[in-house]
Formats: sequence, structure tokens, C-alpha cells
Amino acid sequence: MLVAGLSQALWLNFAPLLPTIQASYGVDEATAGLLMLVFPLLYVFLSIPAGVLTDRKGYPFAVSLSAVVMAVSAAFRIVAMPDSGGFWLLVAAQTGMAVAQPFAVNGISKLVLDWFAPDEVVSATGLGTAGMFIGMAAGLAATPPMVEAWGMQGTMVAWTAISATIAALSLTLIRTNPAVTTPPPPEAGVLENLRPLLTSRPLLLLFGITFLGLGYFNGLTAWIDLILKPNGIDEVHAGYIGGVLIVGGIVGAALIPLLAEKTGRRRPFIVLSVFAALLTLWPMSHSHDFTTVMVTSGLQGFFFLPAFALLLDVGSALAGQALAGAATGLLMLAGNGGGVVVMIVMVTMAQSAGNWEGAVILLILCLLGAAVGAALLPETGAVAQTTVKSTTG
Repeated sequence: MLVAGLSQALWLNFAPLLPTIQASYGVDEATAGLLMLVFPLLYVFLSIPAGVLTDRKGYPFAVSLSAVVMAVSAAFRIVAMPDSGGFWLLVAAQTGMAVAQPFAVNGISKLVLDWFAPDEVVSATGLGTAGMFIGMAAGLAATPPMVEAWGMQGTMVAWTAISATIAALSLTLIRTNPAVTTPPPPEAGVLENLRPLLTSRPLLLLFGITFLGLGYFNGLTAWIDLILKPNGIDEVHAGYIGGVLIVGGIVGAALIPLLAEKTGRRRPFIVLSVFAALLTLWPMSHSHDFTTVMVTSGLQGFFFLPAFALLLDVGSALAGQALAGAATGLLMLAGNGGGVVVMIVMVTMAQSAGNWEGAVILLILCLLGAAVGAALLPETGAVAQTTVKSTTG
């Protein structure tokens, strides 16, 4: 949870600071956005290798490697200051963190299958993704006040210290369950191992949902301050709103997967997540009342973000334990591919039109597509397994 959360916090450190980055480093919106865009962009290229490495070398190696690389990269941000012309050094540091991120996130599914009983898997996955959401909240909400109090360089020092501490903990504490023998992946090349995943229609549908869903979420969080700015909401308050969205997701990630576990169902809760996001997006992005935006942001996070844990669980169930890491890698590849596409299209539309209205419409279209896909998704919960057993019996 700590390592996955750190990867998200470092990604979103600059999301609520884009106007400050533009003014300090003398760059435009699209160039400043590279500090965040590099994460989903590199995830597209590294997700599958990270998943395969996690299956073959084990999640303790992959997750600890991720934590160490993030800590080293964070240190370079300390000297990437505006007065030294350090914007591209800042991008390079973010790139190092982006390389590390897939190795942290892809380990969640493997660790959960290793340490938890089948009736605890979804709840444990929810806790793992809650760690990611806590990191997102910290990156969005804590960074602007830290910059106000300590300046940019002091803030980078603080995040480097946090990164180094988490790296040390990961090297000490993360280990496999000695009581469990995990089946190894098939002895074949990467493409041979991935072929059954890429030819499964349910998995392909799941990848499509993830492309749209994470594309939506990455686009919203990356450009949230610029979407809200015309409504009179400054970057500090935009950071608070982003933080409330993630805090809502933390609470939802603890409760909704538990309900899914109790009912033995996955699909209805994924559908609910998407429709709740549809209902709350418009007032969140258009209201000039700070309280209204805060409330709708929290509701959106509570209902939408738990879908991530459910999608990871569905992917693991469809792929099987031996290929769970590779399946998670493909899932995150699809999601971050969507993030790259949506983020680029959003800023391009905004620069062309001179406002962010069209970009918000694009987010709505992403949710509508995800809703259709979620309705068609096969059920993989205990209810479906019980039905199969009774039918075969």
C-alpha cells in the first residue's frame, strides 16, 4: 500500500500546481503537463514487461525495485529548480518515477492471491488500491500547502525523505507467503504467455472498459485545476477538491468491495460506479459553489474509484493465478493507454477552443462507453461460481 501510494503521490505532485509551473519555468500548458503525462505514457510501454517480471521474479523483487528507483529519482527533483533552468531535469526525474510505477502497481494482484483466502481477495485488493488513493490524495491536497510553507525545493526534499523511508521499509518487510506454492507461469516466451489473455473475449472487453475508465480518471485528475479555474477555484482549492475526490475513493474502496464480497457479485457494482461518475461529473466541473464541488467530488470518488479494485479482481479471476501479474499488466496497459489518449485529446481540444467545455464532454463520452462495456461484462463473483458448480453437478 505504501509503495503503490507513493507512486501515485509522486505522479500527482504537480497536478494542482500547473499554473505555478507554467509561470516559474516559462512553459505552456501542454509542456507543463508532461510532468504527469509521462506516467501513463511510459506505463503503456512498460506494463507488460513489469507484469511478466512480477510473475517470474516475484512481487517482493518487483515492488522493492520500484520503491528504490522512485526514491533515487525523487532526489533529482531537489536540484531541478527554475533559477537553474531545471524544467527538463524535472521531467527526467518524473520519467524515472514513471519507469518504476508499473512494478509497484502490478504486484498488488499477485500479493493478494499469495496471502489472502479466496473470500478475502476482493477486500484485500480494495485495501491495496486504497493505498494508491491515499497517495493520490496526498499528492493532490498536501503538495500546494507544502510549497506555500517550504517553497518548491523544500517540498521536494520532504518527498525525497518520504520516498527513501518507504523504500527502506519495502526492502525489509515485503516477502512471499512461505505456506503457499504459487504455480509458475508457463515455460514459454512472453508472447506465448500473453496469447491466451489476448484471445479471451471477456478479457478484451475488460481491457476496453479499463481504457475508457482510467482514461477518464487520468484526464480528470491531470487537468482538474484548469477545468475548475474558470469557476473561480484557485489551484490550492483545486488541490483540496482533488484530495476530497480521492478520500471519497479511499472510503469507497474499503466498503464497496466488501459489499461485492458479501453479495458474491462484481458486475452490478462496476456498473454503479460508472453511472455515479456520470451523475456527479457535470455539477462538479461547472458549479461555482466550492461546497457543491467538494460534495460532488467526494461522491464521485466514493462510487467510481472502487471500480479499480473490482476490475483487478475480475482480471485475475479470468486469467488465473499463474498469469495474474501479466493480466494486471495488460489491464494497466489498457488503462494508461486510455490515460495518454484522453489527456492529450483534452488539452488539444482546450487549446483549440480556448475553454475546457469540449474536454468535459469527452469525459462524459468515456463514461458512457465504459457503462455499456460494464453491462456486458461476465460475472466472476461467487454467485457465478456457484451457478457453474450447480450446473455441472
